[in-house]
Amino acid sequence: MTKAFPSIARRLKSTGIKLLKMGTFLISRFIASWKRYFLGDTVDVRPSTSPSFDVRPSLAGPVLSLGGGGPDVDDAIQWMINQVRGGNNSGTKVNVVVLRTNGNHDYNRLIYAMKGVNSVETLLVSNRQEANKADIYEKVRNADVIFFAGGDQCQYIRNWKDTKLEAAVKSVYLKGGGVGGTSAGAMIQSDCVYDACASSEKGIETRDALEDPYRDITFTYNFFNWSNLKGTIVDTHFDRRERMGRIMAFIARQIKDGVSSSVLGIAVSESTSVLVDKNGLVKVMGRGAAYFVLGNHIPEVCEPRTPLTFSNYKIWRVRSGDTFNLRNRPTSGYYLRSVKRGRIDSNPY
Repeated sequence: MTKAFPSIARRLKSTGIKLLKMGTFLISRFIASWKRYFLGDTVDVRPSTSPSFDVRPSLAGPVLSLGGGGPDVDDAIQWMINQVRGGNNSGTKVNVVVLRTNGNHDYNRLIYAMKGVNSVETLLVSNRQEANKADIYEKVRNADVIFFAGGDQCQYIRNWKDTKLEAAVKSVYLKGGGVGGTSAGAMIQSDCVYDACASSEKGIETRDALEDPYRDITFTYNFFNWSNLKGTIVDTHFDRRERMGRIMAFIARQIKDGVSSSVLGIAVSESTSVLVDKNGLVKVMGRGAAYFVLGNHIPEVCEPRTPLTFSNYKIWRVRSGDTFNLRNRPTSGYYLRSVKRGRIDSNPY
């Protein structure tokens, strides 16, 4: 009997080591899964409360920041934060959530260093199941500012539209918060979204869009529906990729398809942001310009497998530091450009 004790002890030791390893493995898997959602500084963004009252101040928005891609305009993100907290010198601090389907937590350090920021958290939400998780919903709903990183607008729409995540973002806007984004993260905020779901990863560019406004060009509607972006379509990386022709085709499609009788394209250059305050007043910030392109009549020719013909788009070129009123559009200051058989009649920039 006594000779059996060492054998039993060895077995118990071996079993204990296996259990320890299994426990370590499960903990590692849990941490890896957790980090998938909460990268970087994972500060809880829920407002501080006491048993008797909520100490969070009211927010001063809603405001929007639409970035054109490329290097971010840090001052534009700071502007959005300042607007939400009530001014540059306000004592209010806000909680920021960055949303993306993949990538890293690079925005955490950048935004946390900005004035008036209490916390920053990056959430990777890569499928509809995650977008409907209760903890994701609560973190987004309790934020004051949301920022969409660049990426793929088709993935954003497929994974986030009609989910709890979408509802949470809308609640931030409705309570006076800020919603910003760059590149695809800006494009998904317009009333009509070029979703790039039917095209290749590269997407449709000007030449193809003007030659056939229907081939591999699809749109998504009723995503966020911001009040100051009614009747708009946003495009980014604008002058560097020479996208004037493609936004002209997008506008013509909305009118021809009966979506709207008048559509305003908001086209943002790289390293540039379009900032929209709660009254619909736009300020352009950054190194480039923004273009506001209006189509307000039925196109002469807008058919599948046929080059576009559409006369007299009104175009406002708004330089950095200048303004544009979305609610009360200017009646002057624009120039006219036309598309005839798939070709723009003169330099549209």
